[in-house]
Amino acid sequence: MRDNGWPAERIDTESAHSARIYDYIIGGKDYYPADKEAGDAMAREWPALPIHMRANRDFMNRAVRYLAEEAGVRQFLDIGTGIPTSPNLHEIAQAVAPDSRVVYVDNDPIVLTLSQGLLSSTPEGKTTYVEADMRDPAAILGAPELRDTLDLGKPVALTVIAIVHFVLDEDDAYGIVNRLLEPLPSGSYLAMSVGTADFAPEEVGRVAREYAARDMPMRLRTEAEAARFFDGLELVEPGVAQVHKWHPDARSTEGIKDEDIAMYGAVARKP
Repeated sequence: MRDNGWPAERIDTESAHSARIYDYIIGGKDYYPADKEAGDAMAREWPALPIHMRANRDFMNRAVRYLAEEAGVRQFLDIGTGIPTSPNLHEIAQAVAPDSRVVYVDNDPIVLTLSQGLLSSTPEGKTTYVEADMRDPAAILGAPELRDTLDLGKPVALTVIAIVHFVLDEDDAYGIVNRLLEPLPSGSYLAMSVGTADFAPEEVGRVAREYAARDMPMRLRTEAEAARFFDGLELVEPGVAQVHKWHPDARSTEGIKDEDIAMYGAVARKP
């Protein structure tokens, strides 16, 4: 057992996992040799991969700060949380508004094992963790932890960061996002980043083949396909853009070329 009481034997350390590959590439410490091998192989195919992954993380930070500071959102539902990496979503939101409340959702046992890093809420706010698969929105929305933390009568920001490219067409990524949005009231927001091969098709295609070879097939989407996730919503300027171009700051654009980034990002309001 881990010291937080979760069974470590649930973690498959022999096979690479997308969350741990991501953690390795952005400089984390919660990965295993299989994840390092996979990350190194992918970076050989596309040396810009670390730049791309860090830009995605920076987009999440800026989007959450916008939602808390400018949109006034105080409730967040984060799907596909991944391994805790400071600043985590609740740290960003609660730095703006200490009473912010956050529900994290993931189905990877290592995220569950490390979830104490996601539960260090301010006294005024609250964070909780739901172990569930995003392909089962009913289980997420019906989780007692969610209902005890969020008031679905008030606006909620649904954040779906760097995960839908692992949802294939047969699993209906658009339908999943719509079902998660459906019970959220007017004034709620959707923030997403969506994997694409639009800017470096050959290199990103090779990375996708490395994922697929490790039983992690990907569905990369065009700009038009990424925009479909926001149908019926009011896009915040600049709309759907490469993640480093969404509300950029000096850090997000310095030395980054468009072909280094394989992710669209956007934030939109539910009318």
